Amino acid sequence: MGDTGLLSLVETMATDRPSHCKLPFDLLCKSSLKHLFSERETFRHARVLYAAVVAVSCFVIGCGSNQEFPSRPLTLICPWSAGGGTDRIARQVAVQLEEELGVPVNVVNATGGGGVTGHSRGALASPDGYTLTLATVELNMLHHRGLSAIGPDDYQPLGLLNRDPAALFVHKRSDWHSLADVEAALAERAEPMNASGTAAGGIWHAALIGWVAQCGLPSESVNWISINGAAPSLQELMAGGIDLVCCSIPEARAMLDAGEIRCLGLMADERSPAAPDVPTFREQGDDWSLSSWRGVLCPRGVPPERVEVLEAAVDRLSRSPKFAEFMDSGGFQTSIADASEFTEFLSRSDRQFAETLGSPAFVQSQTAVVRPYFFPICLGILGLIFVVPACRSQAAVATEPSVAEESDGRSRWLRPVVVILAVIAFVATCETIGYVLATAALLWLLAIVFGATRRQIVGVTLLAAPLLYQLFARTLGVPLPWGWLGW
Repeated sequence: MGDTGLLSLVETMATDRPSHCKLPFDLLCKSSLKHLFSERETFRHARVLYAAVVAVSCFVIGCGSNQEFPSRPLTLICPWSAGGGTDRIARQVAVQLEEELGVPVNVVNATGGGGVTGHSRGALASPDGYTLTLATVELNMLHHRGLSAIGPDDYQPLGLLNRDPAALFVHKRSDWHSLADVEAALAERAEPMNASGTAAGGIWHAALIGWVAQCGLPSESVNWISINGAAPSLQELMAGGIDLVCCSIPEARAMLDAGEIRCLGLMADERSPAAPDVPTFREQGDDWSLSSWRGVLCPRGVPPERVEVLEAAVDRLSRSPKFAEFMDSGGFQTSIADASEFTEFLSRSDRQFAETLGSPAFVQSQTAVVRPYFFPICLGILGLIFVVPACRSQAAVATEPSVAEESDGRSRWLRPVVVILAVIAFVATCETIGYVLATAALLWLLAIVFGATRRQIVGVTLLAAPLLYQLFARTLGVPLPWGWLGW
């Protein structure tokens, strides 16, 4: 096709399109194309490519402006691992949302950091209505613990689905048959019991430590093992790696029905219809209760007309007989609230957790080796350890002694300033872009400032960032955000 033919084709595309999709073709394309085609023949291929890009852009931009919402698949983020109670509800919600909205809804398990990864990814997603989050009670807790700036104010609530009280589980072969047995064992044992149910600082951790404190026992009598979710925690209980699991009854339903585990009590004011034979803590003399919640939210800033569509869909599915049947069969306690009621509930819960998580019993139970904002200091030290030896092996900056001396004089004051500014930028952007990317950028800058070779810069940037993540997140248990990577 010649230049004239391509120009004619582009003009025809713009002329024949529906009126609601038209763009001012003369302003966007025509003048540019005519000017482009007036160039010399040596630029013919570049002109053809440019014309094609402009034509496709005009078509896509013009026709995409009035699309009906939703017009493509949605993503539902689950902050916890597959197989747990939150994951099961997320997949049921996805199935029914597909029926309500007429588009696929894909569940993504964004785990890690005790809920930081999933909740951060959901809050920081593009506010176009195509990313939803099945948030959990940790949304009320993370910012009070200093692990993330993400909180309820970063979301637009769509609907509350359920609330489940915590419960205490032991292996079927355990010698403990009541809360009194566990209390006596905690008081008598020289070593702490190992317990889990979620990541350190999560709702089930708070529930167990709160009960231990209410019993007058030291928080050190329980060693909380950080595991992302109830399902892997129960597997560890079966393997003998831990002594106690604190989670909800629905999360332990399969093993409980199979007789593999035993439930010692429910942290609620009254017994659960899902397990009417399980006594409450209050019935056994311990005045203690705590529940989790789950609800659907979207990022703050979604257009109001799209929020209305999502609110209506979530409200219809939550009140449908199909959803009620699923919740009853799974042992989940249904607690339905619309968007406005859910917003008020989040605000009230946030105030309650601010008080609970600030209590001495919970603060003393935090057993992380380092605090969340300790890692920038270690990062700087490790970065210098990587970079400085490389700098020493470098050749002189210039052959002229005077030039080298002048360069060294500038670097004496320039390097500290750059390093300080780089660390400040790292702390400011780490939560948004993610630890790995922010670390790679910082190490890359440090390597350049200290004069490393290109090969050394690439090695430090690509290898040190993931290794540092493994050190802090995996070994030391520091919750670190993935940010833009969304892993």
